[in-house]
Amino acid sequence: MVPFSFAGHDLLALPQGALFWPARRALLVADLHFEKASWFAIRGQMLPPYDSIATLTQLGALAAATDAAEIWCLGDSFHDSAGCERLPAPARDALRALTSGRRWIWITGNHDRSIDRCGGEVMDEALVDGLMLRHEADPGESRPELSGHFHPKLRVRVRGRQVSRRCFVATATKLILPAFGALTGGLDAAHPEIVRAVGAGAEALVPVEDRLLRFQLAA
Repeated sequence: MVPFSFAGHDLLALPQGALFWPARRALLVADLHFEKASWFAIRGQMLPPYDSIATLTQLGALAAATDAAEIWCLGDSFHDSAGCERLPAPARDALRALTSGRRWIWITGNHDRSIDRCGGEVMDEALVDGLMLRHEADPGESRPELSGHFHPKLRVRVRGRQVSRRCFVATATKLILPAFGALTGGLDAAHPEIVRAVGAGAEALVPVEDRLLRFQLAA
């Protein structure tokens, strides 16, 4: 976990693509996309059906490692609104164990605007200790904001090879989390849609062991 400051708050960036907020003992993740594989399977494209349990296993390990009292999921937690109903029994049991052991908040996203509860609370957005938590960054929002939606990845060339890493995208008032789900792709952090959402001066942040690598993104 790598410490850094955002909008006056001390946060920790995790290499797995999560964020920890020590003052609240809150773990924040975005774009879990539970049951994405089964959504594709219904439409005839067969994928290994282990994405939900893999994501939950990693999330559970981080919750235990950080001793999180709160978990905030910043939208698109399910790949579609029926995803909760399709969870296989082991995944459903793991999720119930996580949601019953602490405060758990689902922020709705464009994939799961009408999700049924799988434990926890459901909100469209939330203002928490001065930070606005929502799924997709609002370019018109003046308050400091945490969001997801774009699945940002940094792509750089190292020694002639193209390297891709999930990353955070940050300005002074906006912080976009990478996708946490095991079966999620990524959008180039310098993509015009991301730059438009956060404004000028954006950086890609990549936590590596005890360092936070910063890469300026072109406007």
